[in-house]
Amino acid sequence: MATLHLPEVDLHYVVEGSGPRLLFFNGSGSSIAEMALLIEVLSSRFELLVHDQRGLGLTGIPTGPAPTMADYARDGVALLDHLGWGSARVLGLSFGGMVAQEFAVTHPERVERLGLLCTSSGGRGGSSYPLHELADLSPEERRRVEVAIADTRFDEAWLADHPSDRALAEHLAGRRDTELPDERRRGAALQLAARRHHDTYDRLEAITCPTLVAAGRFDGTAPLENSEALAARIPGALLRVYEGGHPFLVQDPRAISEVMDFLASDG
Repeated sequence: MATLHLPEVDLHYVVEGSGPRLLFFNGSGSSIAEMALLIEVLSSRFELLVHDQRGLGLTGIPTGPAPTMADYARDGVALLDHLGWGSARVLGLSFGGMVAQEFAVTHPERVERLGLLCTSSGGRGGSSYPLHELADLSPEERRRVEVAIADTRFDEAWLADHPSDRALAEHLAGRRDTELPDERRRGAALQLAARRHHDTYDRLEAITCPTLVAAGRFDGTAPLENSEALAARIPGALLRVYEGGHPFLVQDPRAISEVMDFLASDG
């Protein structure tokens, strides 16, 4: 574990594993600690760089104006510069996929291959579910909506017949029930505020590297049509659709290995 000291924030990061260099941008509200299993899998094939994004995990809450998507992307640039990585493969998950888009359209020369998972471009390409609105709901209603947008099949009948999906739904909803300290709640709110204004659609043609757009067929957070729009807009992008919702990486056994195969390829 290490820290990069920037003028407005201290970024907590780790580098693990060996292989092609991979910069990973995590999803909304997620920290290194919470994504330990995925980090372990990725670092089995890559030299993986992952950080707690602004306001989350062990990274501080920035001073000054509220961060924009460009600020989150600049943190990735700062980490590459700090480590002496001229370029890397880049993987973004959900919110991290939005940051990865911003990173790739702004610094295409630093991205060797790009993976965009369960995410949206915003603008004319469609936006992901407005998660900031969940704060206004009662705890019971918030849990109901979170389950519904995780996978559009997740009604009571489906979950009764699919115990593994029921366990997954309970885990996802339970994550949000954990009471955060006030400062961490503020950090998560800053991230959601930046997410509201995400729009790379008209700049996606600047991406020049091989790109994989991966989506869950039943994703209610980043609907499949948003991934289709992303893939159509990025030159030469490959679209893969998996049997699952927003958490398709753990629902479809093909997904993680195929994503890693794409990112590891030199072809």
